[in-house]
Amino acid sequence: MKAISIAFLGLMLAVPSVASAAEVAAEKQKAIQDMLKTMQCEVDPANIEASGEGFEIDDVFCADGQYDMDLNADLTVAEKRKE
Repeated sequence: MKAISIAFLGLMLAVPSVASAAEVAAEKQKAIQDMLKTMQCEVDPANIEASGEGFEIDDVFCADGQYDMDLNADLTVAEKRKE
C-alpha cells in the first residue's frame, strides 16, 4: 500500500509540469512566434511553456546562435541565455 501511495504522489507531482506546458493557447504561441521572427529567431512550439506570469522558451534558434529565453506576459524578453 505504501508503494502505491508513493507512486501516486510522484504522479501527482509530475502533472503540474505537464499542465503548465498545455496552458499556452495557440494564439499566444503564434504571437510568440511572430515576436521571435522580428528578432530573426524561431522555436518549436513544443518548447514554449507557461511560467509564472510569463513564458519560458527553450532551444530558440536565432541568426547569432541558440538561446533559452524568459518572456514577460507582454512578450518582452525578460532574460536571454546563450546555450
